[in-house]
Amino acid sequence: MAHPVPNFLLGRRYILCGALAALAIPTTATPSLAGVKPDMAKGAMERFKLARTPKPLPDLEIQDADDKPLKLADLKGKVLLLNFWATWCAPCVKEMPSLDRLQAALPKDRFLIVPLSIDGPTKPKVAPFYNDQKLKNLGIYFDKGRKTMQGLDVTLLPTSILVDAGGRELGRIEGDADWDMPESIALMKAAMADKG
Repeated sequence: MAHPVPNFLLGRRYILCGALAALAIPTTATPSLAGVKPDMAKGAMERFKLARTPKPLPDLEIQDADDKPLKLADLKGKVLLLNFWATWCAPCVKEMPSLDRLQAALPKDRFLIVPLSIDGPTKPKVAPFYNDQKLKNLGIYFDKGRKTMQGLDVTLLPTSILVDAGGRELGRIEGDADWDMPESIALMKAAMADKG
């Protein structure tokens, strides 16, 4: 069951972690965004909500594994899957191995998963977690002060946002997913093929 985390209040909203996503009702079909089409939201991606129009992301700042600032605009030119997670969030932990396998299946020069930990701006929890889980294909990134979460209106963990190579949000999924399933890979490949 989803639960509020009071010490992580965002304005008047709580960050929720978990099974609330199981209650999510798939949205009705929305217009196609070039290669990414509504009928791709099936199977492992049935809760993927396609944006009505590609929305440019604000140029928010994140931290890399060495706590150095990095702007989202610095990652333009690649399709991104921004994944908001924490080591204390059971559904987040559950989906991390499949995210690692998804990254291994696609070329990093064209597609990059950016797992944004809200555990803190340093590595003491996240690096050992990666080692324990044998995550070899994912980079370590942090959302310091949860500013990126706020800027992208994320209130549930995990949440993953698919961003095209031009820096626009194509859609998002709230809750965990099986990222290495054929329909998940097909959705990422369609985003990579999109020249929009």
